[in-house]
Amino acid sequence: MFSDIGALEVVALVILAVLIWGPDKLPQLIQDVSGFIRKVRNFSESAKQDIRSELGPEFKDFEFEDLNPKTFLRKQLADNPDLKDLQELRSSFDLRKEIDEVADAVKGNVSGTAVAGSASGAAAAAGSATPDLLKKRDTSGSYDRPPFDADAT
Repeated sequence: MFSDIGALEVVALVILAVLIWGPDKLPQLIQDVSGFIRKVRNFSESAKQDIRSELGPEFKDFEFEDLNPKTFLRKQLADNPDLKDLQELRSSFDLRKEIDEVADAVKGNVSGTAVAGSASGAAAAAGSATPDLLKKRDTSGSYDRPPFDADAT
């Protein structure tokens, strides 16, 4: 539960707790909080046992973690052998190729589906006649700046 809290954060929390509640009230506060957590755990365990006893023997393999939609779907997809087609479809989907095609279309480059994403396709796109609008323009030499107008600024 607290696996991402480091030692420095724990020390900072302890110092903050001592400053807020003081060293004389802190042990009683810790006992009260731990007692409350213990009561909540006992209540949830007794509720789980009541639900299991009410459901009957046909739900003996019921796990409350399966009520989480992500866990339920992961379990159903992993255990079902009829979904091999879905796994094959997922493995055949190449997102990088799709992104390259969309990027080429945005840039104005025309490339075939077999060429997009390959190194030769990138070289062909770089050498095409259409200018790349995303690249910085060459300002040395041929480009003349407009005259400076002090009244306009």
